[in-house]
Amino acid sequence: MPLLRLYPWSIPTIIIIGLLASLMEGFGISLLIPFLQDLAHTSEPLNTGNFLIDFLNGLFVNIPPNNRVIVIPLFILGCIFLKSCFVYGNGVLFSWLNARISHTLRHGIFQQLLTVSYSFLDSDTTGKYMNTLDKETWQTGSALEYLVSILINACTILVLAILLFLISFRLAILVGIVMLLISLVVRLITRKAEKMGQDGIRASEALTVRTWEAFSGMRVVRALGRELYEGRRFARKSKQVSASYMKLDMFSAAVGPLYEILANCLLLCILVIAILQNWSDLPVLLTFMFFIFRLQSQMMQFDSNRVGLVALTDAVTNVLSLINRSDKPYIRPGKTVFHRLNQGITFESVTFQYSANAEPSLRNLSMHIPSRKTTAIVGPSGAGKSTINNLICRFYDVNEGRILVDDDPLNRLKLTDWRGQIAVVRQNDHIFSTTIRENIAYGRLDATESETVEAAKQANAHDFISKLEMGYETHVGDRGILLSAGERQRIALARAVIRNPQILILDEATNAIDSISENLIQEALKALGGSRTTIVIAHRLSTIEHADQIIVLENGRVIEQGVFHDLLERKGLFARLYELQHSLH
Repeated sequence: MPLLRLYPWSIPTIIIIGLLASLMEGFGISLLIPFLQDLAHTSEPLNTGNFLIDFLNGLFVNIPPNNRVIVIPLFILGCIFLKSCFVYGNGVLFSWLNARISHTLRHGIFQQLLTVSYSFLDSDTTGKYMNTLDKETWQTGSALEYLVSILINACTILVLAILLFLISFRLAILVGIVMLLISLVVRLITRKAEKMGQDGIRASEALTVRTWEAFSGMRVVRALGRELYEGRRFARKSKQVSASYMKLDMFSAAVGPLYEILANCLLLCILVIAILQNWSDLPVLLTFMFFIFRLQSQMMQFDSNRVGLVALTDAVTNVLSLINRSDKPYIRPGKTVFHRLNQGITFESVTFQYSANAEPSLRNLSMHIPSRKTTAIVGPSGAGKSTINNLICRFYDVNEGRILVDDDPLNRLKLTDWRGQIAVVRQNDHIFSTTIRENIAYGRLDATESETVEAAKQANAHDFISKLEMGYETHVGDRGILLSAGERQRIALARAVIRNPQILILDEATNAIDSISENLIQEALKALGGSRTTIVIAHRLSTIEHADQIIVLENGRVIEQGVFHDLLERKGLFARLYELQHSLH
């Protein structure tokens, strides 16, 4: 129902059209009474005391009896035609509504994943979010279809029930009681449908996670010869999905036959008894019987749709829960306009942990990163180096303390202004599955062709790009798989260069590449540095020899700070790390 609030007029319109279709169907079936009476030559007088029968007989009183056999079927065909038009109109309206709502859901979830804080994204697996975005949004569309079908069924049941009461009040009450009892029996039997739906969703989530992880780690899988192992794991998850939904389908499919057997047996007994008591009412009773068959068909569909809707409850809940913005953390943008970094970035007693149960990554950390200088941040794994990058980019907000940009708290700056002046190059930076040109221009979407080429030249990428058959229009494959690690890193650097940022962050940008590629990137970085504020998060200590200052972290704290040679002379942690690296070489 929250989804339908987007289009509040839709459900009343669907109900009105459904009622009109049901009225056409009911009126068409009612016309069987005068038609069968004419065939049997047992026309009733105009005042039988039954409103419906008198009304139907009065419609054709001025038509000669011989012509009624043709006229009444034409009226019935006209009702069928009008009913079909209304049904088609409802189908078109629902298709439009479902398409709009499905798009709104998919787009809303995607926007949610783009904007929600990383602390929320860290709380679950990527595969689960992919399953919700891909499968559960479609299942929510199916749930909407079930809901609309239930409403249309309800309209038809209402109209048919009224007509049954108008034909025979006593028989209608008896039939209503029987159908209600049958419906209750069916509901008791199908109560397990919701749990089966939950089992199916959990199995589907597990399969999506398994698939995502297998594709993401395909190189590791093949390098370790785990193809058969992963194949068996996938097969187990796939069988669980098949088994879960097969049980649900079998259960749902049982509703129709079960309802039909119970309804037909009991209703036929009632009607046979009624006909044996009064043969002269045969046309009316046959029409009544036809109404009952249509009514039991609608009741059967109603219960089947209800079971389908209940089975999808969890999928709808997951989708609405993910799209809900009231219970999730967000990085709230500030209002202060940011133009230029004049003094630097200052961490004042900053403490940060990624989740409530995790150990703090930074502990009461204080440091200053001066503007237009190169600051290197080093330390052993887990010291908090990349966390500093995440906080400067404001992917997360600090738990305690504050970060100042010049004299302004970082959380008061306009987020688009701030991030617009930052470029980050990471180890194994993401390369999109498109052309080299689009990958570089992603750093600035309005970049011209000449600016793209110039950025590639500054990143020492132009030479290898020019040697490719398609040049800048070369498609790089999934995550840049068709390029070497060094080539991917130079494209990532070109993407940073084209932004012309005030602040350049290099997060272990040369760790995973060969020496030749590293030298090319180092040359590019020296040329690019200039008057920028450069932050180098480094593992290879030999690459930061010319940094203006080096900050050494351990367990989330600053334990040393200074220039390269001074730190070596102090014989502290930095010197030990440096000696360890050189002894390994």
